[in-house]
Amino acid sequence: MKAYLAGAIEHAPDHGYVWRDEMAAFLKNEFGHHSYNPLIEEPKILTPEESARFRALKTQNLPEFRKIVRKLIRNDIKSILTEIDYIICLWDEYAESGGGTYGELTFAFYHGIPVYMVTPLELTNISGWILGCATEYFESFEELKGFLRLKYKNG
Repeated sequence: MKAYLAGAIEHAPDHGYVWRDEMAAFLKNEFGHHSYNPLIEEPKILTPEESARFRALKTQNLPEFRKIVRKLIRNDIKSILTEIDYIICLWDEYAESGGGTYGELTFAFYHGIPVYMVTPLELTNISGWILGCATEYFESFEELKGFLRLKYKNG
């Protein structure tokens, strides 16, 4: 089994490293599940030159920026479609500011891939579209972990 770890990168203070690392370790240790962490995959997709400069290109050279970002988008979508069994998403104020998580959840919903969403936000403040894409909703990672333990306890 393999989970895609979706959530803010661009606007998150730590780019989403901490929760992704913790969740990947949990999934591996508890169930032997693998995870797709876009932060780990990015350097595998981009050349060292692209990695070093692509964020600055957003304001310096938009066509070149889009070219590089589209490599990431294509890879993420291909991975979701061909490798992923379920998505774990942290939906917070930083995810709302971006665009990738919206797309990933919509794509997963359309293709019948379960989305387990963790959010500290009040439901009234979350887009109905996003709530519609979520298969299950959790107020904390601990709540999600309890759900996953019940769902995958026998492998």
